Amino acid sequence: MMKNILKKFEKTIVFLLKMSLYICIFVSFFLMMGITNRQLLRLSRTAGVTMVTFIVLGLVMIAAYGGYDIGKRKSKPIISSLSLATVITDIVTYIQLSIMNTNIATGLEFRFENISILILVIIIQVLIIIGFAYGGNAVFFTINDPESCCIITSSKESFVEIAHAVGAFKKQYCINMIVDYRSVKLKDCILACDTVFIYNVPIRERTEIAEFCYRNMRHIYFNPEISDIAEISSKHVILDDISLINAPVKEMSFEQKTFKRVMDIVFSMSALIITSPIFVFCMISIKLGDGGKVIFKQQRATKDGKIFYVYKFRTMKENIENYSATEEDDRITKVGKTLRKYRLDELPQFFNILKGDMSLVGPRPEMLENIYMYTKEFPEFAYRLRVKAGLTGYAQIAGKYNTSPKYKLILDLLYIENYSLVKDLKLILQTLIVLFKPDSTAGFSDNKQKEYKKYEEIFDKCWID
Repeated sequence: MMKNILKKFEKTIVFLLKMSLYICIFVSFFLMMGITNRQLLRLSRTAGVTMVTFIVLGLVMIAAYGGYDIGKRKSKPIISSLSLATVITDIVTYIQLSIMNTNIATGLEFRFENISILILVIIIQVLIIIGFAYGGNAVFFTINDPESCCIITSSKESFVEIAHAVGAFKKQYCINMIVDYRSVKLKDCILACDTVFIYNVPIRERTEIAEFCYRNMRHIYFNPEISDIAEISSKHVILDDISLINAPVKEMSFEQKTFKRVMDIVFSMSALIITSPIFVFCMISIKLGDGGKVIFKQQRATKDGKIFYVYKFRTMKENIENYSATEEDDRITKVGKTLRKYRLDELPQFFNILKGDMSLVGPRPEMLENIYMYTKEFPEFAYRLRVKAGLTGYAQIAGKYNTSPKYKLILDLLYIENYSLVKDLKLILQTLIVLFKPDSTAGFSDNKQKEYKKYEEIFDKCWID
């Protein structure tokens, strides 16, 4: 009874939790910083400008990294994204406040006392975020039971893939049925569940299943195929009284190309200056490690198939066969493992960006052998060469190291078809989160093999054909 009452006010409860969190973050910053900056605690120009800066920048950072979306994401991703957004907001606001407090006599000052308080503010805010993330998800999942799910697929291999992904969200979804899309019991299985996952089903049959789910008000998830990309990025238009879906050819305008190039130059030059101490440290570490070459270069393809040499810090032993690395690859040096873990081996590619071979954001430049291999299997792989290769991209941020070439291709095409300068800026900011994702550089481990084995056993017991 109580759960039903709470469910009616679910959106209100979530809204109140969200507002409470944001207010706590806001108040903690201004109360603590007000200890040494009294003007923040009274009506003043400094307080007004600082509050506007904090609020506007905070909203921008939340839009880039993700907000307090309890029930949709796990607690740890919420904590990492909100903490990163808050830290950036705090630091930039603190710098703005320091500039406003500057005078001719003392000049710009970053006093130890103020920096100590800023660090304390950040610690308090992160603790607040942790409490609200775990507490908010606890409240949400007390109100909401996991959705009863039916997985419709074509084979054991396909089921294991999607079940592994769905199984990572046990509080959101409960897999109750596994059914072959050709089964005569298909419609009965759909009606017995709240949510339907359609995975690796031929497009014609997938459309029929989706229409049945829509008629019967069932939530639908399905994996997009290459042919779906144009539709995903399309828009609805009406000609006379005829409804049409418009999917125009997407190309960057002259203004977009110009701004993107200017942004590439400014960001890469700034990054090279800021990271110059890290460059020196990496070069010395590699040289001390085995005395070999510091820079590794390899032919890659960029826009329109142009071949160029990509630069990286060398992470593998010299004079060995070159192919894509795997987890625990014995060709990787000890120094190389650390460089790869924190993506430091990619830093020399800022020179590629300055030269114009690459952009900050775009599909990652693949080895030529991989391009030939992937294009044979997926001819659409060549579409990635419509734009410059990038240092970071949608596939690197949303995907993992062991994401299949097909789904990396889909993510790259989604980026190309939905390109905007705002999206580029958002992806640049989101690249920082990749450093906190342990699975972003992980290969196929023994733990995953055990988990896949578990789902194979479930499939054998529950498969409805």
